[in-house]
Amino acid sequence: MHDSLAVTRFLNQLFGGLVAQAQHAIGISSTPATAINDTTALEMLVVAGLIVFFVLVRLTLSVEKPGTTQQIAEMIHEFTGGQAEQVIGHGYERFQAFVTCVLLFVVLNNLAGLIPGVDTPTAQPVVPLGIAVLTFLYYNFHGVRVQGPIGYLKHFAGPVWWLAPLLFPVEIISHLARVMSLTIRLYANMLASDLLTLICFSLFPLVAPVVFLGLHFGVALIQAYVFMLLSIIYLSMAVAEEH
Repeated sequence: MHDSLAVTRFLNQLFGGLVAQAQHAIGISSTPATAINDTTALEMLVVAGLIVFFVLVRLTLSVEKPGTTQQIAEMIHEFTGGQAEQVIGHGYERFQAFVTCVLLFVVLNNLAGLIPGVDTPTAQPVVPLGIAVLTFLYYNFHGVRVQGPIGYLKHFAGPVWWLAPLLFPVEIISHLARVMSLTIRLYANMLASDLLTLICFSLFPLVAPVVFLGLHFGVALIQAYVFMLLSIIYLSMAVAEEH
């Protein structure tokens, strides 16, 4: 990916020096002009956009005449809340903010690939990996919080004590594999969508690309939903009382 976006150059002008120094401290060689790449810049732009959106929603809340931003926010809230309630059940509200942020962050980064000249951030493995690691830490943290350290460890030991030596390492490996599964699923699908769109643009520059841009749009939405749904499922399993 080439650092050619205007937002990348702007961020490097503002923060490139500090980022380059931090990277040098951990052994990464870079210059102030290249310290922030396009992927990072787009992620920062998505985060800033989400912050601005929800600040606007908060400042314009109205019971009598809700504005467009409020209506969009309410639709998102109802959708993620409905999904979380169906899977997690009682107490789902505590986790709704996280799963909403996951959904919006992933879907907006996925859709960035529809902009001409912009590579999809989630088609870079480091981006899905970062979200997957955060999700892994989040649901395990709440598993320990809800069940306590001992109770949560029993979650990995199986239903009978004499199977624990066998099941415990299997469960640990299974949980670690979730990070790989979340990462590869999102990365591979978005990379394939990007490559397919690029090939079709090269071969059929007039009509066919429109079809594949629509396909990219569909894949972007589906993969964001799947990522969110799996996050909810992992949360439900971690905090379920029966475990």
